[in-house]
Amino acid sequence: MNTIRTAMLLAFMTALFMAVGYLIGGSAGMVIAFVLAAGMNLFSYWNADKMVLSMYGAREVDERSAPDYYGIVKQLAAHAGLPMPRVFVIDSPQPNAFATGRNPQNAAVAASTGLLQRLSHEELAGVMAHELSHVQHRDTLTMTITATLAGAISMLGNFAFFFGGSRDNNNPFGFVGVLMAMIVAPLAAMLVQMAISRTREYSADKRGAEICGNPLWLASALRKIAQAAETVPNMQAERNPATAHLFIINPLSGQRMDNLFSTHPDTENRIAALEAMASQKGGATRHEIATTLPSEEQPASGTQGPWERAQGTPWRRSPSGPKGLARGPWS
Repeated sequence: MNTIRTAMLLAFMTALFMAVGYLIGGSAGMVIAFVLAAGMNLFSYWNADKMVLSMYGAREVDERSAPDYYGIVKQLAAHAGLPMPRVFVIDSPQPNAFATGRNPQNAAVAASTGLLQRLSHEELAGVMAHELSHVQHRDTLTMTITATLAGAISMLGNFAFFFGGSRDNNNPFGFVGVLMAMIVAPLAAMLVQMAISRTREYSADKRGAEICGNPLWLASALRKIAQAAETVPNMQAERNPATAHLFIINPLSGQRMDNLFSTHPDTENRIAALEAMASQKGGATRHEIATTLPSEEQPASGTQGPWERAQGTPWRRSPSGPKGLARGPWS
């Protein structure tokens, strides 16, 4: 199903790209757009993950540079039956994370320094389990390629203002076609991008909760991330808005409406679903979250995480983070 969905998405985005080319330059513009789209599809399949990581200045870490963060990902991946992904850190004060890669064998997960500093070990495990769920469901290929093509369509729409509508480009719609290319095509690409993200987040939340062992850890993390994302800007995301749907929480703004024009489902709805999942498994209810979520000194009651920490053993914090990073729960 994921292969079929990806193929259908590529076909639709290619057709949309061709339509923009037709609006700008008629038949010749459509042919040029098709060639460009075909080349971009092939390039994106092999390189979209590298492009996204490069956009955000992500730097790879290992067991020596970020032992706890890397260790959590390693044990969660083993628990989920996944190959070990590459692990990256993004220098951004906004807490957020995403996964990318064309398949589980070539996957990468990235967390911001803000996320590593603000979340407890358990909450961080919930977030990374969510991202590994995207890897397991092979959402990363679909979402990364969508980001690349949506950005290209938006850019082509902007170019229409400067290069479309002239008398010698065989444009059958004239200036009206240029306006459609500038407005309608990027909007359509954005809606596809949003719809893909929204349909996958609930599924990733559910599977992520299963991987980490406690839905409330992810629920608590989502609430913290959403609150911080409303006040802490993510400048890299602002410069690359086509990648917003990759993140666990919308990095651009605190969208509250659970509708078609939000890149992510409403956070409170996601938290409610996780709390219901915890309740069904005998976990805490909404009113018990504050007392059951783990503190630094005492592990959470109930389900243990897959990293096999002994009950009663607190998480260790070193006085400073690796390689000069600010102190956080991964140190």
